[in-house]
Amino acid sequence: MSDLREPPETALVPAEPAEHSSPADWREVIRLAVDAVSSLHTKRAYTLALRDFVGWYGAEPRPPLGRATVQQYRAGLEASGLAASSINLRLCAIRKLVAEAAENGWLDRSVAQGITSLKGVRQSGAKVGNWLSREEARNLLAAPDLTTLEGQRDRAILAVLLGCALRRSELAVLRWEHLVQRDGRWVFADLMGKGKRVRTVPVPAWVKVAIDTWTKAAGITGGALFRRVRTREYREGTPDHLSERMIWHVVTLYARQIGIPDLAPHDLRRTCAKLCRSSGGDLEQIQFLLGHSSIQTTERYLGSKQNLKEAVNDQLGLEE
Repeated sequence: MSDLREPPETALVPAEPAEHSSPADWREVIRLAVDAVSSLHTKRAYTLALRDFVGWYGAEPRPPLGRATVQQYRAGLEASGLAASSINLRLCAIRKLVAEAAENGWLDRSVAQGITSLKGVRQSGAKVGNWLSREEARNLLAAPDLTTLEGQRDRAILAVLLGCALRRSELAVLRWEHLVQRDGRWVFADLMGKGKRVRTVPVPAWVKVAIDTWTKAAGITGGALFRRVRTREYREGTPDHLSERMIWHVVTLYARQIGIPDLAPHDLRRTCAKLCRSSGGDLEQIQFLLGHSSIQTTERYLGSKQNLKEAVNDQLGLEE
């Protein structure tokens, strides 16, 4: 990275150094970019995206890093047939990379501004994702074997995902202490979600029953709410949180059992939102439940469309 000034001597040596960059440039800046985001999923995605960009940039002699260089990289990704969403994720990672480089004095701010203002690839259509019908959701909840400890845990996991619309990253770090009473009902209080937004999530009565069945059988009275059940750590009384990967496995395992092979944990979050809306749930309250930053995000998430045939303002009751 020829226009990056030398980082501190304590920087790590990169795994894939560019021919025209100093040995310390890339890995240190990638580390700063990845450390600047909080989500573990985003950290992994940014790490892979930036390693790919570094590999491309260092594969042959290129001009100093700038807007034109990143445009060239984007054009190559488009020509390869990569999906627009994947290209835009890589561009987000690059923007974070150059922003951190500029903040640390390794890249001219005007050069960084030129790159960060580069627009992403336009996506055609709207991605609506996948979700379950009410009957399919009931079948999924009924799939775990409740005569086993693992089945009771898995049923509680599915209940929380379907009933509370949590992200799997949020479910993975749930603690017994999150489950408290507020205004006469059970809630998950003070959950830290995406963008470090804190929210309180209502827990339906049937979800609380599933949680109670699991925690009573497992003897849980504090700490991690969802735990491994087949490990030495659990038997020795020092159980750890389930990983996000394990939560993914739980969902896909039972989804396949009911004949739905391509279901992901996030689809259960979307299912909850869809069922809330179809049951007459207020859009603003669904926004609070999901932890979205704006009502527009919730509308896009639900795929909401304006109903002109039965317009909401036709029933105001103001006729003379």
